[in-house]
Amino acid sequence: MFFVDTLEFEGLGNRSYLAGGPSKAVAVDPPRDIDQVIAAAARRGVRIAYVAETHLHNDYVSGGLELARVTGARYLVPAAAAVSFARTPVADGDTVTLGEGLALRALATPGHTPHHTSYVLEEDGRGVAAFTGGSLLIGTVGRPDLVEPRLTEQLARAQHASAHRLAEELDDEVPVLPTHGFGSFCSSSQADGDASTIGQERKTNDALTRDVDSFVADLLAGLEDVPAYYAHMGPANAAGPAPVDLTLPRPADADQIARRLAAGEWVVDLRNRVAFAQGHVAGSFNFEGEGKPATYLAWLIPWGKPVTLLADTPEQIAAAQRELVRVGIDRPAAAATGTPQEWVSEGAELRTFPRAAFADLAAVRDRGESVVVLDVRRDSERAGGYIDGSVHIPIHELHGRIGEVPAGEVWVHCAGGMRAAIAASLLDAAGRAVVAVDDGFDAAPEAGLPLTRPGTD
Repeated sequence: MFFVDTLEFEGLGNRSYLAGGPSKAVAVDPPRDIDQVIAAAARRGVRIAYVAETHLHNDYVSGGLELARVTGARYLVPAAAAVSFARTPVADGDTVTLGEGLALRALATPGHTPHHTSYVLEEDGRGVAAFTGGSLLIGTVGRPDLVEPRLTEQLARAQHASAHRLAEELDDEVPVLPTHGFGSFCSSSQADGDASTIGQERKTNDALTRDVDSFVADLLAGLEDVPAYYAHMGPANAAGPAPVDLTLPRPADADQIARRLAAGEWVVDLRNRVAFAQGHVAGSFNFEGEGKPATYLAWLIPWGKPVTLLADTPEQIAAAQRELVRVGIDRPAAAATGTPQEWVSEGAELRTFPRAAFADLAAVRDRGESVVVLDVRRDSERAGGYIDGSVHIPIHELHGRIGEVPAGEVWVHCAGGMRAAIAASLLDAAGRAVVAVDDGFDAAPEAGLPLTRPGTD
């Protein structure tokens, strides 16, 4: 009898898996903080005999090498992946046994990367689960443009062929268990649902329902900007990531926070956006701990810039550290917990800025007040409609383009409020008068704000 346990990492939009039988298991695409995988194996009472990578990841730092070292497991890595450490190279058709009639078979599925490999868990020779990594996702496929621009179309065509190979070799009832697609920017589009099977994908996945030319054309047309930090993930995984240190950073007092800000370092406030707007350290940036702090922080920050974390509690600092090590930000320079009044020198004032809804923006415009409306959504979101007269700078570009924001009070919005809060903190730190629109974009037309559709303006 086999089992498959799913480990979800919402901050990255990824999943890892632990699968096996009564005594032995394999960990597929493990996270950097391996203690969670070890704990899952302990709950099952199994030994991790194998650690398997579907590919060299571009969106996070893998914990595979360290997990193999700690557990003594064999580290299965696609043979064509160029790495600097000892591993067990796997090629198409290679099989390892997990006991009790269970085996793991490698299936070459290039496309997301040239060396991408899926793994099929087999029980008595019959496929019972497919770990598809960044190949066949739920309703979509992994993006093919993360390796080399000149290979993108070739890899997109390979994605189509790999999806068909999986569909041809596996039965309809076999679960599709991808690593990407649950919010990860490694996905060409977001997953349509939470679970799927080969049979369901045959009916709904464009890679399996469309001819290769139309599939590739639409796939390439829909690709958006690659997060800047991705450039550092592949090399880190190829070199062999070091073990992580999740002990709390050294504490920072108000004077040290001020010195770090003066030195141009980043001070990141993890509190929720409501609390941040009500009072924060001047010059600090707001990346909510409950949101995706690692993804957006890693995307925006100049790589290697020291980071000091601020939060209500040590537990929030610890949670953020887990998120950050997964994207290669290994050790915060310092941290402080408590209240914002404790983070500034005596007599210094906290910064504040107002929050509003789209109805408030409509009322301001109706009164004839001149304000700047800044849209920080992605290009694909803006393509669905935008507020007339709004300025568009995607959130990941804003830090380097603040000088392009027109003069005046800036009302900044996204699709739901989280990215607008990040943007508002960046603008506030730059000395701009800002209002954070903390509202769902669907409320904009309901408030009477006219929208422009691309091609109609």
